Amino acid sequence: MARRIDFYDDPQAPAANSLVPSVNVVVTNQASEILMIRRSDNDNWAVPGGAIDLGESIPQAAVRETREETGIECEITGIVGTYSDPKHVILYTSNGEVRQEFSIVLTARAVSGEPTPSDESREVRWISRDQVEQLRMDRSMRLRMGHYLSGVGGPYIG
Repeated sequence: MARRIDFYDDPQAPAANSLVPSVNVVVTNQASEILMIRRSDNDNWAVPGGAIDLGESIPQAAVRETREETGIECEITGIVGTYSDPKHVILYTSNGEVRQEFSIVLTARAVSGEPTPSDESREVRWISRDQVEQLRMDRSMRLRMGHYLSGVGGPYIG
């Protein structure tokens, strides 16, 4: 099975060979729970997201990726921040691609649907805010969720 391996500030990390604009989406429901997926490629927990396709806007990509990975339809409501740290690279073992981090993290509210796993998500669950930090996740996702959960000021730019 193809894997995703995240490296941060690691001298052993392979050199980046691509930069792909992507989105992540912090979707909440009426109970203020957060939609989380357990990724199929590395078994870590994350919010839904993925690459922005040609001909697609950032909000369109966010809604599509959320639907594809979770079965939930959502409506975009805001932005958490931008994440482009060149110290964070991601190796995709299926094709040798090594991406430099480039993600825009948005907020959304759930409109309809039921949490449903996909090829990219082993598990999809609504998680209470106080349980998010207990989940196993990559350093970069933990940073993004920390910014969201802190609710401090304007969007993070980094």
